[in-house]
Amino acid sequence: MHVWCQKVENGKELAEYCIEKGCDLGASYVEARFEDSVSRGFVYRNGAPVSAGTQPESGIGVRMLVNGNMGFATFDRLDKEVAKQALSEAFKMAKNANRKDPIDFGEPISNKVEWEIDAKQPIEDIDTETIMTTAEEMNAAMSDLPQFTLMLSPAYSDKYIVTSEGTRITSRVSHIFSFALLTAKGEKGSEQKFLDMTQAGGWERIKEGNVMENLREEVELLQNAANEATAVKELLDGPIDMIVGPEVAGIIAHENVGHPSEGDRIKGREGAQAGESFWRDLELGKSRVGSDAVNVSEDPTIPNTGGFYLYDDEGVKARKRELIKEGIINEPLLNREFGQKFGKESNGAARSSKYNREPIIRMANTYFEPGDHSFDELVEDVKLGVYLKTFAEWNIDDRRYQSKYKGSVAYVIRDGEVTDEMVSRPVLETTSVGLLSAIDAVSKNLRFDFPGTCGKSDPMQGVPVYAGGGELRLREIRLGGVG
Repeated sequence: MHVWCQKVENGKELAEYCIEKGCDLGASYVEARFEDSVSRGFVYRNGAPVSAGTQPESGIGVRMLVNGNMGFATFDRLDKEVAKQALSEAFKMAKNANRKDPIDFGEPISNKVEWEIDAKQPIEDIDTETIMTTAEEMNAAMSDLPQFTLMLSPAYSDKYIVTSEGTRITSRVSHIFSFALLTAKGEKGSEQKFLDMTQAGGWERIKEGNVMENLREEVELLQNAANEATAVKELLDGPIDMIVGPEVAGIIAHENVGHPSEGDRIKGREGAQAGESFWRDLELGKSRVGSDAVNVSEDPTIPNTGGFYLYDDEGVKARKRELIKEGIINEPLLNREFGQKFGKESNGAARSSKYNREPIIRMANTYFEPGDHSFDELVEDVKLGVYLKTFAEWNIDDRRYQSKYKGSVAYVIRDGEVTDEMVSRPVLETTSVGLLSAIDAVSKNLRFDFPGTCGKSDPMQGVPVYAGGGELRLREIRLGGVG
């Protein structure tokens, strides 16, 4: 047997051992999660190599419930004696805790399944020369810029989740993590953009995901903005209409809807770590936060997306979650613990970034549901406005309410047409409710133009996500600044 295969099998056997010994200690629930991953990283600055390396990582995370209290411990040496020590630590942590409200996971879950991200060209089969050749092509696409940085990191991970309730889930995921920091300089000044080009799947996703074409387009657009974008002061004279592209729709869906919908934020569990939620004082199924045109969903099961998974890290089957329906908050993101706190069940939102992090409530793929308009139909009813195609930066407060988005590539709309006149750094600054309430139409053009790594908790957990939607039309918006 191949050394790598033997390590995975040993990890699975040790995870099973953890369940047996955890139950012997007296835990009412035991969960062991073995993960084995390998990532290769390549970093370039202005086309020149800076660093490269391979990072293998494997270990097991164990959670236990004892009298309604949770204990968590991890270990990275696949040895039974080390496992016993970790189990003892987790048990003591749980036994010595004294929660006011005992943790309840609800009805037992027992899923036995194997799943994986489809990969026609598995990441582990791709040699270093192929990766570096692709990196050279990406660097060439950025070579006209005065400054640029590229980070390319193909990675794959095997996971095995086993619980005392009978769950046995084997999975494999692979990603091509790629990021670029672009700086363009022109007659009107300089523009910068952090570009995430991450793909989920095998090496074929470089081609199928149009990575090279999209990179070249982003470079061209940024150069155009640096050369042509100006401060159009008349846009500040009063309320205007705005149309935002799928990338901007994605960041809005993620920040103004996805994060506030997280059940642990709503209940205050993440207050000291990642923030709270303005949904706290609202009523599910009744409170309005947007117009009738606003429908925002969360769906981990969409193929070839960064947030793809079929079962979460608590063994719950993944499904689509409808966060907002026709402007009304509808469904929060829940794991097993918070499903019970809301009087519901988990909707499969428990994710962890690696074996030594606990599974917590996370987003996956968050997006505005398509509407029934074409892009031209959105534009033709705008007398004076802005088409905000991409954004450069964003800010939002801890309750996910006061938000600000600064544009990167934007155009003036006049008399129902998008002109060639580029606007320098328009700012959309408003509350989440104000923003969502201003949306009166959404295009049919569902796209996931915003891959990213979402950070949350302490210690920090970064997990791959996608976000998107169709184009959104917002009415009567006041720009916070131009230029």
